[in-house]
This record gives sequence, C-alpha cells and structure tokens, in this order.
Amino acid sequence: MRTALYGGSFDPPHRAHRAVAQAAADAFALDRVLLAPTGRQPLKSKAHQATFADRLAMTSLLCGEDPRLEATDLDAPHPDGTPNYTIDLLRSLHTAEDQLFVIVGADSFSELHRWKDPEALLQIAEWIVVSRPGAPSPQPTERIHLLDTLSLEISATRIRAQNHTTQTATQIGDLTPEVAAYIDQHHLYRE
Repeated sequence: MRTALYGGSFDPPHRAHRAVAQAAADAFALDRVLLAPTGRQPLKSKAHQATFADRLAMTSLLCGEDPRLEATDLDAPHPDGTPNYTIDLLRSLHTAEDQLFVIVGADSFSELHRWKDPEALLQIAEWIVVSRPGAPSPQPTERIHLLDTLSLEISATRIRAQNHTTQTATQIGDLTPEVAAYIDQHHLYRE
C-alpha cells in the first residue's frame, strides 16, 4: 500500500490542505493520505488556537467523501508534554508492505536539517515537496518528488483573522461548508 503522512497544524484545515492531499494522491498513485494534526512541534513555539480534538474533528470533516483521505490522531500531543517527532511517526507506520511518503511544503523541507534524524527521514520515506511561492524547491531525486504549487493561496492565519470580522465562518470561502459549520457550532477563532 502506498501511504503518505501529511502533517500540519490544521488550525483550521482548509480547502488548500484538501487540494494538496488530493493532488498528491492523484500524482503519486497514493492509496491513502493520513492527515495528521500536529501535537507539540519541537521547532515551533507558538501554541495552536484550537484544541487538538477540535483540529482532528475538523480535519476529519475536511477529508469528506474521498476514501483516500483519512484524519489520524497519530501525532496527538503526548501526555507528558514531550515533543512529537516525524521520524517516530514514520517508524510506527513502517511495514514491509507499505511504501511511505511524506507530504511537506518546500518551506518546511528546507528546514529538514533541523529535524530529528534527517538522514533516517530520507531513508524511511519518499518525500513529496509542495512548491510554495518564495520558498526554494529541492532538486528532485529518487526519494524527493516535487508537486507543483496549486493555485490556492490560502492562509490559516488569514482565515482566523477573517473569522473575527464575519458573522459566521460559512462566509469564509476558503473553508469547506462542513469545517465552517464546525467552527461556528464550537465558537472557534472568535477571540
């Protein structure tokens, strides 16, 4: 089975996240894409605005009816507060039957040298690097593939800011109706 791990804050998950997951699944014949809201990221100090449970629920709604997309709690925060590492997640997914991929933005990939065990990361999985405006793209290799930028320039930060000034999240076109309804129902991103 060809499985990709697509981690992110998903705070909130939006149409561009789904478009990237679907484009990667199409381009690389992926059987499943695991969308994993992040727990505690060692290289980021900023806290998430929504709880992990809310981000996981919204990510599940984002996956919708596409059978290839699956929200997972694989990267849930550890009870002791220790950081989550991608290499540990990949090792937990690794089987002889699975071919593993990681979907990541070019900006994050350029920081791979700062991640835990970067050499092991490149050995255990192939990388699908999503090009992003202003971020250098790596040279493609047998283990590093490029996915051209989709014409969706959507920012979760901008969505959260817009939600402060709109009556309902359903007015924000960058969100799927299901995610927008969840945000409204749970009064997220209002403060």
